[in-house]
Amino acid sequence: MLDIRGLSIIADYFVICTGTSERQVRALAREVDEQLGKQGVNPLHIEGLTDARWVLLDYNTVIVHIFDPVTREYYRLDKLWAEAPRVLVIQ
Repeated sequence: MLDIRGLSIIADYFVICTGTSERQVRALAREVDEQLGKQGVNPLHIEGLTDARWVLLDYNTVIVHIFDPVTREYYRLDKLWAEAPRVLVIQ
């Protein structure tokens, strides 16, 4: 999780994670959406579920990026946003 406050006006935080397959990327996205929905938090927009190489869930102040390994390596959001403080890292 990256704290992008002060670096961008599009959100406060990016959550960036990786699924090992299209099926897992899709499952992770659905689970995030389901669990937040139970708390009354609904996305403004969801992109990428069809291809499931990069799914983006936009919750206004938090944007969740779920990648497959190849796409994550290609876009390297972690490096693009290297100035952003890391709030949480789970390996």
